[in-house]
Amino acid sequence: MNRAQKALGMLLVLSLAACGSTSTNPSNSNSPTKSLTLADIYQNKTYSTKRLGAVRWMQDGISYTALETSGENDKAQDIVRYQANSDSRDILVSAATLTPTGAEKPLKIDDYQWNSDQSQLLIYTNSQKVWRSNSRGDYWLVDMKSATLIQLGLAQTETAEASMMFAKFSPDGKSVAFVRDNNIYLQSLNDLTITQLTTDGKAPIINGIFDWVYEEEFSIADGFRWSPDSKRIAYWQLDTSPVKEFTMINNTDALYPTLTVFPYPKAGEKNATVRIGVVTVTDRQTQWADIPSDTDDFYIPRMSWAGNSDEIVVQKVNRLQNRNEHYVVDVKTGQANSMFVDEDPAFIEDYYDVEWLEDNQHFLKVSERDGWRHVYLVSRSGQDIVNLTPGDFDIVSIKQVDETSGWLYFTSGKDNVIEQYLYRAKLDGSGVIERVTPQKWQGTNNYQISPNGQFALQTYSAFDTPTQYHVVKLPDHTTLRTLIDNKETSQALSNIAMSKVEFFRVPSFDGTELDGMIMRPTNFDPKRKYPILFYVYGEPAGQTVKNSWGRGPLWYQYLNDQGFIVASIDNRGTRSPRGRDWRKQIYRNIGTLAAKDQAAALDAMAKRWRYIDTSRVGVWGHSGGGSMTLNMLFRYPEKYHAGIAAAPVPDIRLYDTIYQERYMGLPDTYKMETGLDAYDQASPIAFAENLQGKLLLIHGTGDDNVHYQGSERLINKLVEHNKQFEFMSYPNRSHSLREGKGTQLHQMTMMAEFFKKNLLDAKSTY
Repeated sequence: MNRAQKALGMLLVLSLAACGSTSTNPSNSNSPTKSLTLADIYQNKTYSTKRLGAVRWMQDGISYTALETSGENDKAQDIVRYQANSDSRDILVSAATLTPTGAEKPLKIDDYQWNSDQSQLLIYTNSQKVWRSNSRGDYWLVDMKSATLIQLGLAQTETAEASMMFAKFSPDGKSVAFVRDNNIYLQSLNDLTITQLTTDGKAPIINGIFDWVYEEEFSIADGFRWSPDSKRIAYWQLDTSPVKEFTMINNTDALYPTLTVFPYPKAGEKNATVRIGVVTVTDRQTQWADIPSDTDDFYIPRMSWAGNSDEIVVQKVNRLQNRNEHYVVDVKTGQANSMFVDEDPAFIEDYYDVEWLEDNQHFLKVSERDGWRHVYLVSRSGQDIVNLTPGDFDIVSIKQVDETSGWLYFTSGKDNVIEQYLYRAKLDGSGVIERVTPQKWQGTNNYQISPNGQFALQTYSAFDTPTQYHVVKLPDHTTLRTLIDNKETSQALSNIAMSKVEFFRVPSFDGTELDGMIMRPTNFDPKRKYPILFYVYGEPAGQTVKNSWGRGPLWYQYLNDQGFIVASIDNRGTRSPRGRDWRKQIYRNIGTLAAKDQAAALDAMAKRWRYIDTSRVGVWGHSGGGSMTLNMLFRYPEKYHAGIAAAPVPDIRLYDTIYQERYMGLPDTYKMETGLDAYDQASPIAFAENLQGKLLLIHGTGDDNVHYQGSERLINKLVEHNKQFEFMSYPNRSHSLREGKGTQLHQMTMMAEFFKKNLLDAKSTY
C-alpha cells in the first residue's frame, strides 16, 4: 500500500467522487432549508468540487500552461498559457490541433509534457489501467512551429494503436524513450525511426518498469532515467521468477470464470531480484552496476544521475529496511563506491531522490537521523552533513531549491501538525527558517513553485473551506489571482445545517497526547446521551485528523443528521508529522499499540464529554482502517459494539513483503511476551473468537492489493467460533470499491443502515 494509494483506500468513505464536506455553514446567514441525502452525495454529485487540471510551469519561470475546456465543447481541451504576473492568456495548442487527420474528435488529454525549450509537446492519451494507475496508452507529438500532430511508437508500416509506457523526451529534445512489453525503446524525432535498446524483457524479466510490490510500496512506476547529455539511459531490471504468483478469479464478466495471475510476494516469501543497468543509445550495450552485496535479497527504491552524465546514485536498502546505503556508480565500468548511509534502529519508510546543487559537490537529503524529518546538505564525499531545517518538527516535502537567492522551500506542520504551510530555510546552513504562508491561510496548503522560485500555484483548503487554487508571488505570498474558488459548492452547502468540527488532544493510557476531531449531532443537546462512531485508519500510511477539505465529509454530516456523534483519533504510528518516535513506536507492534491508543482515547473522551453514550460505540474503516476496526471489536469487545471493516487485512501474513516487513520484521523470527508470534499478536484474526458486538465485513473479490483471501480466512474463523456477522462481497471490485454502476451509493446506504439498526434506538432517533 503506497502513500497515495493507501490514502485513497483510507479516504474511500471520506472523499468518494470528490464530494468533500464542511464543518460550518460556509457562506450564508439564512436558515438551512435542505437535508442531506446519500443519493445527492454519492450519485447526483450535488456537492462535488472543481479541481485544477494538469498545470506545467514554463522554463521562463513566469508563465504556466493549463488544460481548459475548449469553448462550449466540454469534451475537447485546449492547452492555454498564462502569465503569472499579468492577465495575459493565449491558446498555445487548440483542440483543433489535437484532432488527428480523419478523426472526428480531438485527443482526450490524460497528461502532457513539454521538451526543454517548449518547441515540442508530448500528449498522453487513451490511457489504460495497470494496477491502480493508468500507465499504459498512446503518445502523440505536437510540433509547435508547424502545428503538426504525429502518433509515436509506431513503425512506418504499423497502423495499430501503440502500447507505450512512461514516454519522455531526452534532455536534448531529439528523441523520446518509452517502455513497451518490458523493453526500453528509443524513437528519433527527426526521422521517427524506432530503436530497441533492451531485448531480454520477457517475463519474468522486466526492464524500465516494476512489479506489483515495487510500484505499490515504493511509489515508483517509471523505471528508467535519461542521462543529462542524452547519450545513456539508466534503468531498473527486475527478475520476478523467485516470486510466487497470486490468482484472482472473475466470475462476472464471461460465461466461464477468468483468472488474473501475477507475482505477489507475501510477508516472508521471496522477492524479485533487482539490478541497475546503463544502456548507451548508440551501441545499445548495457553496463551493469556492480553493487556490493553478499545476498540478492535487497531493494533499490531510488536511482538517479549524480549531477553529471558519468555517474549514477543507487540507493540499496536491506530487506529489513533499516539501512539505506547510497552508492556512486561509474556508468562506464560499473564500479560502485559507498557515498552516504542512512540508518534507523526500527525502519526507514520514506525514500527520496538525491537532489544535487549546481556546484555538483553537494546534494540535499531527507533523513530522520536526529529524530525529526529534516533536509540535510551533504558533501559528495558524504563526510560533511549539515541540517538545513533544524528544530523539533518534521518537514513534509521539498518544494523548490532557489540557489540564486539561497533558499530551500519546503512544506511542514511546524506550527500545527494537523495543518500544513510553506516555509523556507537558508541554504548556507545558518538554520534561518521563515514561514512563507500568511496566517490567514489557516488549514492545509500545498504549492507548485515556478523554476525561478518567484511564483507558485497555491492549493488551499480547510475543514470548512472547499479547495481553492491561487497564483501567488513569492516570497511575500501576494495573491495575484484566484483560479478556482469552488463557490458553487459553498453555495450548495449554505442550504444545509452543518455541524461544527472541534479539533482536540486527548491523553492515551501513558499520557501521550493524541490528536482528535469530533462532530456533534444536528440539533445537539448536551443533556442527552448520543451514540458515537469513530472513523479509524491507524496504520503508518495515513493521517485522519487534519484541517483540510475532505477530512470532514458530507458522510460525517449525514451521520450527524441521524443522531450520531462522529469522531476520529490518530494513534501512534500514523502519518502525523510528530517526529520519528511518534511514528516508530509501533515497530514490531503494529495493531496492538494503535488499538490500545484508540481504546484509551475513547475512555478519556467519555470522561470529558458526558453526553457520549459508552454503551453505543461504533467504529468503521477501510483497508488498514478495516483491520483496525477488527482490532477494536476483537481486542476491546466491551468497548466497541458495532463495526464495519471494509477491505481489511485480518491476517498480516497475507500482505506484501515490503510494507509488512518494514513495520514488523520477518515473520516467525521472534516471540512476544504473550508467547504468540509477533505476526499472530498483530493480526486481528488471532482474536476473532472475542467478538461480541455487531460486525459488517465488506470486500471486493477483485482486490489485487488487500486480497479477498483474507476475508475468507476470517469468515472461517468466525464460523468456527459461532460468531454471527454480516458480510457483503462486491464482485470483481478492486481495493477502492469504486467500480460498477451504483456501487458507492449502495455501500454507503448499507453502512448507514447498519449503524442505525445496531446503535440507534427509538429514544435517540429524530
